[in-house]
Amino acid sequence: MKKGKRYIEAAKLVDRSTTYDLEEAVALVKKSASAKFDETVEAHIRLGVDSRHADQQVRGAVVLPHGTGKTVRVLVFAKDAKADEAAAAGADFVGAEELIPKIQNENWLDFDVVVATPDMMGVVGRLGRVLGPKGLMPNPKAGTVTMDVAKAISDIKAGKIEYRLDKTNIIHVPVGKASFSEEQLADNFQTLMGAIVKAKPAAAKGQYLRSVVITSTMGPGIKVNTARFL
Repeated sequence: MKKGKRYIEAAKLVDRSTTYDLEEAVALVKKSASAKFDETVEAHIRLGVDSRHADQQVRGAVVLPHGTGKTVRVLVFAKDAKADEAAAAGADFVGAEELIPKIQNENWLDFDVVVATPDMMGVVGRLGRVLGPKGLMPNPKAGTVTMDVAKAISDIKAGKIEYRLDKTNIIHVPVGKASFSEEQLADNFQTLMGAIVKAKPAAAKGQYLRSVVITSTMGPGIKVNTARFL
């Protein structure tokens, strides 16, 4: 794939053979984010686990202290008093069965996170084929299947992110925007790493953190030294 001039210039700032301390890596990611928009800073964490085994799954959620810099749209599946509670807590959309055809037939997906009360999971389950592949299915581990919809909404709006392994045992998550200060990005990153290290499965053997890379949307990958997180 042909790389643009801006990427090539940014890549010159980074030594691919070096593993940087977090503070250096964050400074470099900000310096190499030169697009005309506010680039997202992402972490890509390769773990020494095998996600094909249920006892080696790594999945959860964490509230980043400085948020993600993104306005998150929340859809809540709830009824009666819980629907009122969700609306009062700032949910962008609240509904029940009537939303099924809208999502299934009209391909309506104008939301970033789905929260559901446990009694609504039978309804939400019918959307598995649509929401599942997009990573939008509510999940108790991520705190998105809950009776406390107000807390779930406030955490998500405050910067709660969900992390989970992909098929290649890598976690991909946003940790902020290039416009954030170095301290904000480092704080967010350390909070994420703390949660992932804490979530290490008992069945995981050998080196847990295989590689950690941070990058901006259009910038080069920067390897981060993992020693301090272990």
